[in-house]
Amino acid sequence: MQIQTIIAVASGGALGATARMLINGFVNSRVPHILPFGTLTVNLLGSFIIGILFAYFHLNEHLSPHLKTFFITGTLGALTTYSTFAIESFFLLESGHYGHAFLNMALNLFGTIFMAGMGYVLLLQLTR
Repeated sequence: MQIQTIIAVASGGALGATARMLINGFVNSRVPHILPFGTLTVNLLGSFIIGILFAYFHLNEHLSPHLKTFFITGTLGALTTYSTFAIESFFLLESGHYGHAFLNMALNLFGTIFMAGMGYVLLLQLTR
């Protein structure tokens, strides 16, 4: 593995982790804690952005693979929080909040797939 790839992932990861902390804190300080909306927000946003980036990289194949790695693996890998989503869903189930748990799982699963597709289609439509 090239040192440039490692630097791209590490620096993108620092950016994504910081963005996750800021977005999560912002959302959680303003929205009731019925569901872990901060996690949902970063997962939906990250999914939308990954759709946009994959479309952009599809349209601009000449871009550096290090740039792609910086954004996809580094930034979005640290921004989205699947492991946090998993443990929060587990805690909702464990505490007997089954409806909230399944709503959280459905919103994260289907919402992130939908947002990834929306980001991809949106950028492709805007560039035609």
